[in-house]
Amino acid sequence: MANSTFSGPVRSQNGFETVSISPTTGAVTVTSTLGIATSVTTLAATTVTATTVTATNLVFTDQNHPTTAAINATATATAAQVATGYITSTSAAATTITLPTGTDLGTAISATRGTVLDLYVDNTAGANTVTIAVATNGILSAAAAGSGAGAGLLTVANGVTGVGCFRIMFSSATAYVFSRIA
Repeated sequence: MANSTFSGPVRSQNGFETVSISPTTGAVTVTSTLGIATSVTTLAATTVTATTVTATNLVFTDQNHPTTAAINATATATAAQVATGYITSTSAAATTITLPTGTDLGTAISATRGTVLDLYVDNTAGANTVTIAVATNGILSAAAAGSGAGAGLLTVANGVTGVGCFRIMFSSATAYVFSRIA
């Protein structure tokens, strides 16, 4: 599909670019870009005091999941797989999915301090549990670190209840805190 310019709201499966067009030269300048793995879900109008909105004013989440990643054996997930926001597992054996390093994941999604990514792990078609582990520069939240194993916060059951939702919150461009939220 070719690039098009609209004056009203639009939907896209491949991201958005906001542009401005010079009235004198007609030159097109890209002023902001949103990729397929992110959507703006929160913008507090009271925090915007200038014409430029910085990443710290925004919360990014992926709720649409146009693509998913399948991990069916113990492995380290790639940053691209986690960036989809939705990982499926259909393994008959217990599986551990280790998240990518903070640097790799941060680079893949252009993270800055305050970037948030929700990750769904779907094990409804699996025959055993999936356990999530963090890698370098990935830190378990206090709740997950304190009682993660005992409360099952890092495991996703198989069968009809086998969906877990996790939140990855970046404290810098290369480090994140990992929490289970559902």
